[in-house]
Amino acid sequence: MPAYHSTLTDFNQCVGNIAMLPIKTQYRGPAPQFTTGEQDIIEEALYYFKANVFFRTYEIKSEADRLLIYITLYITECLKKLQKCPTKAQGQNEMYSLALAKFDLPGEAGFPLNSVYAKPQSQNEADLMKNYLTQVRQETGLRVCERVFNTPDGKPSKWWLCFSKKRFMDKSLTALGQS
Repeated sequence: MPAYHSTLTDFNQCVGNIAMLPIKTQYRGPAPQFTTGEQDIIEEALYYFKANVFFRTYEIKSEADRLLIYITLYITECLKKLQKCPTKAQGQNEMYSLALAKFDLPGEAGFPLNSVYAKPQSQNEADLMKNYLTQVRQETGLRVCERVFNTPDGKPSKWWLCFSKKRFMDKSLTALGQS
C-alpha cells in the first residue's frame, strides 16, 4: 500500500521548494488567505497521519508533499510533548512554546531532510520560510491538542499518544538528546 500524498496541488507560491499553501488559522503570518470550504494542508496531514507515520520511505510527488512531510514530522513532536501534559490548558501552553521554539530550516546542519528540501536562496526567503513554518507549527499544535484532549473526561487520548514513538521516514525534527 503506498503512502498518502497531498491532494492540494493548486498553489501560486513556493518558498525554497515547499509549497506555500493557504491554511485556516487564527495566527498571523505569511500564509495565503484560505478561501475554499475544503480541508487545508494541516487537516490533510492530520487525516493521513496515522496511516503515513508507519512509512519508512515517501515518494515526493509535489511541493505540497514536502509541506505534508514537515507537518507529519511536527505532529510527532507535538505528541511527544503532549504525553507529559495532564490537562488541555497545559497542552496548549506546551504547543505554543514548541511552535515558537528555535527550529532548523532546510540547509542548516540540524535539519533532518536536507537531501529533499531546497535551501532558501536569500535571507528574505529564509525569513519568509521561517515565518510560514512558524505559522503552520502554531496552527498544527493547536489542532493536535484539540484532538488529543477531545475525550469525555478531558484526559489525553491514548489513541493519539500511542503514535508519539513512531518515526515517520525514520526521522525526527529534534536532534537526538533534545526533548
